[in-house]
Amino acid sequence: MSFTFPDLPYDFTALEPHVDAQTMEIHYDRHHRTYFNNFTGAVNDTPLADKSLEEVMAQVDSSTSPAIRNNGGGYYNHILYWNSMCNGGSAPSSELATAIDSTFGSMAELKTGLKQAGITRFGSGFAWLIVKNGKLEITSTPNQDNPLMSVADSQGTPILALDVWEHAYYLKYQNKRPDYIDGWLEVVDWAKTSERFAAASAS
Repeated sequence: MSFTFPDLPYDFTALEPHVDAQTMEIHYDRHHRTYFNNFTGAVNDTPLADKSLEEVMAQVDSSTSPAIRNNGGGYYNHILYWNSMCNGGSAPSSELATAIDSTFGSMAELKTGLKQAGITRFGSGFAWLIVKNGKLEITSTPNQDNPLMSVADSQGTPILALDVWEHAYYLKYQNKRPDYIDGWLEVVDWAKTSERFAAASAS
């Protein structure tokens, strides 16, 4: 198997005060690591063991083992989540900015849409910005599903991930998910999102 547990791309304190260091440490070193360990244990000695993580996600359907679907999703989703944020946030490329304006009207409207997708996701899950048929779209998934999976309501290539599981925000924000999302929007790494947008648009 070629699956590895990735390093966090910044210190636990890097996203303060919007995402607190204690939450970051617990979220990354316990929750994410557990998903990784359980996924690699479940996928070992199966035909999926030699595929890329994205290929595994694309093969998930309603008949897939819950251990692979849930833990593989948790492993993949969190990698994108960490890489959707950076200290102080960043600006999108001109290409992504143009696509955002064309699709949503403005960056402010995109942020409103992402926030709404996160708030209205009942229970645990993720909100996403995806590229679908060459165009941007906001969607959400329950639990640890993602838009690469055939079980998703809207399939596409994820380029931005917002985790709205309570473990992502409860220590700081308690039940105030909208406040957490407002904070998260302050640290979005639009530059890295732009790179993923360019790659998805070219494929």
